[in-house]
Amino acid sequence: MNSKRQTNTAATATAADFLMASRQCEIRNLEYFLQMGRLVQSVGNLVHGLQRERGATNLYLGSGCQRFARERSVILKENDQLAVIFRKALTDIQEDLTTHPVSSPLLGHIASALHSLDQLAEFRQKVVGQEASVVDATDWFCDTIHQLITVVFEAAETVAEPSIAGLLVAMVHVMNGKEYCGQERAAGSAGFSSGHFENALSRRMMHLVEAQERCFEVFVAFASEDSLALWQALRSHPRELEIERMRQKAVSVGPYKSLDREMADRWFNLMTDRMDDLKKIEDSVENAFHHRCVERYTEARHSLAHQETLLASLEQRNASTMPVLVVCDNGVDAGTADAWAGDGVGQQSGRSIFDLVQEQTRRLRQMSEELQSAKEALEDRRTQEKAVLLLMEHRGISNDEAHRLLRKLAMDQGKRLPDVARALVSMAGVLG
Repeated sequence: MNSKRQTNTAATATAADFLMASRQCEIRNLEYFLQMGRLVQSVGNLVHGLQRERGATNLYLGSGCQRFARERSVILKENDQLAVIFRKALTDIQEDLTTHPVSSPLLGHIASALHSLDQLAEFRQKVVGQEASVVDATDWFCDTIHQLITVVFEAAETVAEPSIAGLLVAMVHVMNGKEYCGQERAAGSAGFSSGHFENALSRRMMHLVEAQERCFEVFVAFASEDSLALWQALRSHPRELEIERMRQKAVSVGPYKSLDREMADRWFNLMTDRMDDLKKIEDSVENAFHHRCVERYTEARHSLAHQETLLASLEQRNASTMPVLVVCDNGVDAGTADAWAGDGVGQQSGRSIFDLVQEQTRRLRQMSEELQSAKEALEDRRTQEKAVLLLMEHRGISNDEAHRLLRKLAMDQGKRLPDVARALVSMAGVLG
């Protein structure tokens, strides 16, 4: 009978078992994001390469395949290598991605991004054969780049560590801001090279400038100090004043006034320099993300080792005294407290286990609260995209027009853009 009771007791789960499991789970998550960091870096580099290819391809097609052929050829080779690095990073983390409890949307967007990249060679052949227009090329690259950036966005959704999540929020928003900058480069190049701006093109320029500012506002809220210093240097660069003057011409000249077509090259070069500086900021965020992952992983391993040592000491002490584990609070009556304190050792053991559990609970609660702001930023972006899609579908309007309408609704109602978007999505759910 006694041996049977001892066996059952040995098999019973204890608070210490689950305390250790909690720490070990945290370490596995941090190991996963150390791996994820390499994937995020490869995505950022590939996106930048595809943005360069989009610009070169537009100039190539716009000139009847007479200009930028050599430069474009160099970019294509570089991007092929970047795509190989991206696929290698995916292969290295594939097992973790498919066994880790990540979100289904993350895996779905990875699949979409790979599908787009599989079509890259075929699309390039269409470009060489002049079977694709500048609009076709712009749309194809924008869609592919969007899929890749969304991979980073969905990865940020799976983070449980606040400081890591915040850096990924900063990363995805600077990447999005840079993408809008690339689209503005293309729109401005089209207008300046033709010598005039149609009203629709001017409105698109304004939308893209506003979209960049919204992204960079969120980036500033979550970025590291080094990244913010680079951002301030970009904002104060003399190039920014020249870009602003050219923007003003683009949105105010009107369709019936001509512009010097030579301005197209100047515009393209200025915006390319700006995007290169934004890539440096993006790299700075990625570097901060990597260092924070390493730092948190080291802290977690040290904490686990300390906890293992402490629990082993408690178990050894308990084994010699065979105390009954009692978790008590301020409501315990004096008689029980005195009885528990009788041998001294049992009291210390009980309080130590209790303190460890309480400490872990408080820490996880604090992490959850700190994580909330990062999750809200991600949810705001997701909700706004849903609202834009709803407006496009129900009003039969373009993406730019839907964004403008959403902003107008927010201004008319005196509410935040995310709040108006959330109301629209909620209403659509009610109306079916």
